[in-house]
Amino acid sequence: MGKDLIIVESPAKIKTIKKFLGGGYEVEASVGHVRDLPTKTLGVDEGNDFAPDYQIIPGKAKVVSKLKSAAKAADTVYLAPDPDREGEAIAWHVAEVIRSSNPNLKRIQFNEITAKAVKEALANPTELRKPLFDSQQARRILDRLVGYKISPLLWKKVKRGLSAGRVQSVALRLIVDRERERQAFVSEEYWVFKITVQGETPPPFDADLWKVDGEKPVIGDEKTALALESRVNGQPYVVRDIVEKERQRHPRPPFITSTLQQDASNKLGFNAKRTMSVAQRLYEGVELGERGTTALITYMRTDSVRISDEAKDGAREWITRTLGPEFYPKEPRVYKSKGSAQDAHEAIRPVDPSLTPDSIKNNLPPEQYKLYRLIWERFMASQMASARFWDTVATIESGPAQWRAKGERLVFPGFLQIWPQSSDNQSAVLPKLVTGQELRLEKLHKEQKFTQPPARFSEASLVHKLEELGIGRPSTYAAIISTLTERDYVHIEEKHFQPTDLGVIVCDLLVEHFAHLMDAGFTARMEESLDHVAEGETDWVALLRDFTLDFNPTLDKARENMTQVKAGMDTGLSCPQCEDGRLVVKFGKNGTFLGCANYPACSFTSNYIRNSAGEIELVKEEAPEDLGPCPKCEDGRLVVKKTKTGGRFVACSNYPACRHTKSVSTGVPCPKEGCDGELVEKTSRRGKPFYSCSKYPKCDYAVWDFPVAKPCPLCESKILVRKETKARGTHLACPVKDCGYWEKLD
Repeated sequence: MGKDLIIVESPAKIKTIKKFLGGGYEVEASVGHVRDLPTKTLGVDEGNDFAPDYQIIPGKAKVVSKLKSAAKAADTVYLAPDPDREGEAIAWHVAEVIRSSNPNLKRIQFNEITAKAVKEALANPTELRKPLFDSQQARRILDRLVGYKISPLLWKKVKRGLSAGRVQSVALRLIVDRERERQAFVSEEYWVFKITVQGETPPPFDADLWKVDGEKPVIGDEKTALALESRVNGQPYVVRDIVEKERQRHPRPPFITSTLQQDASNKLGFNAKRTMSVAQRLYEGVELGERGTTALITYMRTDSVRISDEAKDGAREWITRTLGPEFYPKEPRVYKSKGSAQDAHEAIRPVDPSLTPDSIKNNLPPEQYKLYRLIWERFMASQMASARFWDTVATIESGPAQWRAKGERLVFPGFLQIWPQSSDNQSAVLPKLVTGQELRLEKLHKEQKFTQPPARFSEASLVHKLEELGIGRPSTYAAIISTLTERDYVHIEEKHFQPTDLGVIVCDLLVEHFAHLMDAGFTARMEESLDHVAEGETDWVALLRDFTLDFNPTLDKARENMTQVKAGMDTGLSCPQCEDGRLVVKFGKNGTFLGCANYPACSFTSNYIRNSAGEIELVKEEAPEDLGPCPKCEDGRLVVKKTKTGGRFVACSNYPACRHTKSVSTGVPCPKEGCDGELVEKTSRRGKPFYSCSKYPKCDYAVWDFPVAKPCPLCESKILVRKETKARGTHLACPVKDCGYWEKLD
């Protein structure tokens, strides 16, 4: 009698599962998918109900052969890939290739890799779920039809190597639309008033302007601001109203895939791809010394906030034993998933709540420790009592103006004991105040400000927007973002997405010719339809047939009518070298550049930048600057400033024959305490200049904007930086986060 065989998705799980089951089972891995559509042909027979031509993935022949041999020697084969649509598809394809070797196939799945979960799954096997596989298959074929048919059109009309995607292109549109909102934004001036007042007892406290003459204040220029200041000068400041009440702040639910990606980005600086990679290792199991290989978290691709009763009991036991019974709510917390959530498995949580991050810190690499700590703290906080605050709102009157001061006193920390990040925005504590009390004015602050354009998307905010619109699924977001950057559709500048000219032109062409496909609402409705397929409510072939009824005619029109921009995108600028040429943006192998449309008759080319309004500005090449004789050459060669792809540098005029080089100095000493270096110009991988210490890597100080050796009057910064914005023009600003100091430059 042979052993039973368990086939998992990842080789990393084999050791963990074998530890639980001993020698009674063989465990093998499919190493992801074993079959897929062909790489060089469409692989979908549209005239035959979209029949897919699945093939063994190149390089997987040995894996398939090994699985067949193991299946042939086994009594029962348990298919145990991950518990989601993609996992179901992997199980289905593995079943198809080994069925001839052993038809006795069962499906098992577990949300966590523990002895109990694996043994329970083996005791309760199921059949493969065809509706779930059909949903994944429909998604794969949809993406193949869109990508395989539109991408060659982009190669022909724009540039080889481009791609389009059903979800990817809609994500690109969000980024491009946000950039256009920023470029069209017109900044408006406004003034903010604040007072610092002192009661009979300390401390002094601040109050914000709330109303003027009973209305919300609108102070749009300096004249209005000075007029208001004149009206309140000399007026007494009297407490007119005090409202006090207790308020509760409740914890948020445990992580799902999208919220984990957002928090890991905001708090740890991890991109979505890195987050999912680290989470995968925590799920599959890590070495914990005497404990051996141990899985630390539940499955990390989920959109459900549900947790098991066993997990709730484990959290309650740790909270009451470690922190005290008052930190646990009267009733266990239950969170409701969104209507579109699959709810097939639990939220992301620690497998063993009693296994604290600090107890295993020495066994984990830093990135695994940080992510596990984030997941553990979020889960434990989600099961704790609410935090309680005593809120005080005081209304202060001075002539025509009313001011509001808000105070917040923590009465009981509750979940904030574990999740202090949630308390970042606490208000100040107010002194004892009584109605009718007159306060002493310490200072009246007025500050000119300007409205700011909407921020570019960060990874976290883009993931949040995609989830909010119902576009794609959390498990696909990391791949979508990677594709946008790899295709050079977007650059990441200071952790935010900025569309390239290539990304903009591709987006515009797709919106013009595939308006339906590029509509966020249509994409979200398609996701709902795929969910209905997974639930057995919609036929996958009918879904694809409905899609192609609109898509195929639209594609035919696009092939005929789409504008050819391979020769360049017109800028409206005249060529400075010839008389009648127009400058166009060209998409070269090494990025975009400006060239004359009369090429090859005119060979003018130039780098360029776009200003804050999105207008093109040519980058003027600097004439070589004589910096004295080269210290390495003996024939009187000079040192000059040079420019190359990637930035400027100082080098011998005989470079590269003479290798004497160094960075361009700003002449500003490094402001880091105890460092004797100076700030020099460097260039990022994306070609953007920045300024860092010449002593790097010993000193890692760096700023994005040109430094000026002038101390900040508000904080301890030894330098300011030169910036230019639409709202403030050219100005100096403090580089220290949260300082806010700036001054105007002529």
